[in-house]
Amino acid sequence: MTARFALHYYVLGAVAAAFACNLLLRVPLKIGGLPATLIAASLVAFGLRWCFTRLEGHPPAAGQRWALVALYGLALGLLYLLIWGLMWLKDEPGHMGQLLFVLHYLSYPLILALVLHLGRRG
Repeated sequence: MTARFALHYYVLGAVAAAFACNLLLRVPLKIGGLPATLIAASLVAFGLRWCFTRLEGHPPAAGQRWALVALYGLALGLLYLLIWGLMWLKDEPGHMGQLLFVLHYLSYPLILALVLHLGRRG
């Protein structure tokens, strides 16, 4: 079974979609905090699954699901590390701020994993 697109293209699209969703939710709609993160993560996860299934003609196989989650987590992790560094340059965040930051990050790969693994058929 040959892939129509490499998995990293789906991940790059998902990262761009996560950025756009967050921007749209937080600026014009004025939704903030964890609800905005959960909404954006869910929209991106369902969108990624839909796009993959539509373009490839089949839902992602087990190996593809894990690879998508790992690549997505890695790509967002690098962006979040950059933001974390900027937070430290501005002012050292407290323990609760660091915990919330990590929870915001972890919601993206966890929701993607749930959507891809629980949404499979067959």
